This record gives sequence, C-alpha cells and structure tokens, in this order.
Amino acid sequence: MIPKIPRRLLPALLAALLVPTAGCTAPPAPGRGPAAGASARQPRDLVPRTAPPALAALYLQPLDWKPCPDRPEAEPGEPELRCAGLKVPLDYADPGGEKIEIAVARARTSKADRRLGTLVLNPGGPGNSGVDKVFWDWESFRGTVSDHFDLVGFDPRGAGRTTPVHCLDDRTRDEWNSTDDPGYDRGRVLADACGARQATLLPHLGTRDTARDLDVLRGALGERRLDFLGSSYGTYLGALYAEQFPEWTGRLVLDGAVERSLDPVRLNGEAAAAAETALRDFAADCAGLDGCPLGRDRATAPQRLAGFLDGLREHPLSTGDGRRLTATLAWNATLDVLYDGRRSWERLRRALDPAITRGDGAELLALADRANGRDEDGRYATTADAFAAITCADALMAPTDEDLRTARAELAARAPLMSRHDVRAALLAPDCRPWPFRTAERPSRIRAEGSAPILVIGSTGDPVTPYVWAQRMASGFAHGVLLTRDGDGHTGYDKSDCVREAVAAFLVDGTLPAAGTHCPSD
Repeated sequence: MIPKIPRRLLPALLAALLVPTAGCTAPPAPGRGPAAGASARQPRDLVPRTAPPALAALYLQPLDWKPCPDRPEAEPGEPELRCAGLKVPLDYADPGGEKIEIAVARARTSKADRRLGTLVLNPGGPGNSGVDKVFWDWESFRGTVSDHFDLVGFDPRGAGRTTPVHCLDDRTRDEWNSTDDPGYDRGRVLADACGARQATLLPHLGTRDTARDLDVLRGALGERRLDFLGSSYGTYLGALYAEQFPEWTGRLVLDGAVERSLDPVRLNGEAAAAAETALRDFAADCAGLDGCPLGRDRATAPQRLAGFLDGLREHPLSTGDGRRLTATLAWNATLDVLYDGRRSWERLRRALDPAITRGDGAELLALADRANGRDEDGRYATTADAFAAITCADALMAPTDEDLRTARAELAARAPLMSRHDVRAALLAPDCRPWPFRTAERPSRIRAEGSAPILVIGSTGDPVTPYVWAQRMASGFAHGVLLTRDGDGHTGYDKSDCVREAVAAFLVDGTLPAAGTHCPSD
C-alpha cells in the first residue's frame, strides 16, 4: 500500500522532489519492471521532470484493482483479471481541472518469479477497446510473453468504457450505414450530431492526448519504462508516445503501421489500393474452386464481384428482416472479412453464394452488421463514432477541389474496382471537412529522437495498412527496425509463429531481428 500524504503537503513535496540535482539532466537508466515496488514509488523514477504538481500527483495515483463487473471470474488455467480506473485531465493544459477516468484491465502473469513488468496493449481502431483485448484475446500472448509480463489494456478517451463518443441514435445509424445516395451528406450528418452531443469532448480526443494518458498509466503502474504492443492505429499511438516521451520508452512493438506523413486523402488512396489487391486475390482464388458464385474464370472474377456489389445500388437485396442489402453494406461486409486474409475467404464465399445465386442478402447483411458494430437487437456499439471523432482530431482534412480531382484520377488508375462504387467513401473516410473541431495536426514524419529501439512489423499483403506504411514508419524513426511478414491479412502477430517468436525475444531479452528479416505466415 502507498502511505497517504496529507493533500495540503502534496504539491510542496512533489515540487521539491521534481527539482533536478546539479548536473543531473538525463532520464533514469532503462530498467525492467516496477521502480522498486509500489511502496517505494518516487517521482524521480516515474514522473517527467516538467510535470506540474497537479499532473505529477496523477502519475503517482494508486490503481484500485477490483473484479471486472462485465467479465466473470477466471476459469482454471486463465489469468486473474482485474479492472481499475485511471484519473487523467480532460485538458492537459489545465491538469488541475476536470478529470476523466480511463478504463483499465489487467491479466496478471502466473509466473511471478519470472515477471519483468507490464506490457500495455492497444488493439487499434481508433476506437477499439483495450479492455476487451485483455478480456478476450489474452490467450494469443500465452507462453513467453505472458510468463514475463502482466498484460494491461485500456480504453482510449472517447472509446469503449472511457467517455464514449455517441453521436447517432440507432435508427439514424442504420440509415447512415446503408445509404447509397451520392447526394446524402454523410459527413455533415455525423459532424452535426457529434457537435450537438459531444462538443466539450471533441477537442480532447486526439492521439497526442491519449499518448499523455498512456504515460500517466505507465507511472500509475509503477513502470520506469513503457513496454507496449500496438496494432494498426495503435502503432500511431505508440509512435506519438515515442516522439513525446522518448526517454520513457521501453520496448515498443508496432504491428500494421499507420503513419501520417502524407495528407489523409492520399493515405486513404493508398489504403484503397491495398484493399483492391486483397479483393482481386480473393476473387481469383474463388474462381479456382468448384461452385464459386463468381464463375471459373480467374481473370474476370474480380470484375464480376465488384459488378455485383455495385449493382446493389439499383437492385438491393431482401434479407428477411425488413432491411435491404445495399451496395454500401455489401462493400463494407466484403472488405471487413478480407481484413483477416485467406483464413476468412471461405466465410465470404458462403455469404456471397446465396446473395449472387438466389438474391438472398441475409448472410452478407450479417457480416455488414458485424463490421458496423450492430447487435441482433439493432443496437450499435460506439466504435464507429469514436473512429470518426479520433481520426478527425488527428488529421486536418481540407482538400481543395483540385486535390480531390487528382486523388480520384490516381485512385481510378490504381484501384479501378474500388473507385467505381463511391470515391468519396474511399478517399474521405471519415469525411472530416465539416467536423466541428478543427485540429491543428499536420502530416509529419515521426523521428522519436532519443527513444529506445522500436520494432515495426509490416505484412506484404496487408489490405488495411499497406506494407509501404510500415516501411516509411520504420525508416523514419531514429532507431527503428522493420520485421516483414510475407502474406495477406491485417497485422502480423496473430498470423505467424516466426513473428511471435521475434516479438517475444525483443520484449523479454531486447533482441531485435536482423535488418531485412522476413517471416512466413502460418
């Protein structure tokens, strides 16, 4: 337990402890595990020297770990799961002002004698739940990683259980997700709703703020250095953390890089081209199988698939529940399933077959609902609203008409199938032009000077975060190393024993793969 200090004495005590000693300007030397046990926490070990007293106190807050209210007790062989709330400022410019509570979950290692510290996880999105990652995906880290680390996940501000952004009601979200009307101002509808409901929160949802939350979490966990594994959007969070807090970085693993050195429209164009490659690979593979609803010609199967999906604009399919399968829903379902790579191709074939051969869109609609976070009762998760709110806080989107014309032409050349449906949906995803909060963020290459080495994982056939993004991120870091997985599907850790072994070696021993290392897929 941490002895309680009288509140009136805390600011003076922290101020005294944070004064650097003569000639001491470097951060503490890298270490593994907690500073020296919870009872010996010291600001010098855990708190940036520039933190004002009100913020320094938050770095030293004890986390009150309790059974998780929405997760049953562990079964035999499962780790102990506990949840806590982390207090952070809503506005870091006013650290003594309004606070929000970050939802945190922990799966403790069962090998206390081997424990090196805490590995913080972020599953991406933006808007996905790190708490759920610990709840339901802890087993993917079973073995070397879970033997040496407690696994901790958190819901970033605006997502999951942490001040969730909720803009559209379920009925409006149904319409918003399904419309194929090119005149329907989807961006304006969402922006107006979010501005009306969440105006106070929107300016404080950017990833720079979440990276500051992450550093406060590091301190509250008692860790001298942050060990972190971020997937997809989580790589951008990890990169910004390393840029803002290079002296506090431990071993960072960034899988499926989202890098922001280009403007959002150009980045979305690159992502659309990667998605089209996956679509073509799936369709060609299907044509080689008996009973493929796309026919037996590998060369024409991709065009037949895109033609069917686009045709739903004029002829949406019935689904049996009163809703219709539109082109927008069918495209979203198809692309979402392709995220997982060829392991998911059979599921997509089974959904396409009744839609194409019998006009029954029920199975594709179910996949679209899964992609959009809609449950069987018609209720939506807040993930989509969080995605828009965080993305628009992170990236200034102000393309001119000429910018969009150029981007459309480039997309038509690089991804002709993707560009046929709705160019705006591909290039303006989400459409932040009418957003009520105008971010000051600009495209930039992150160097993270002074950080520890960072391991970046890229997959050559990633349909969501193109391989070139991992190459650019790793080469941009002052101390970045790229590990390549050869294969399709989004991210690499869950698709390759070779990648998992390399990650474990880095996290536990600090051993980085040699430059140019390639891993096969499972």
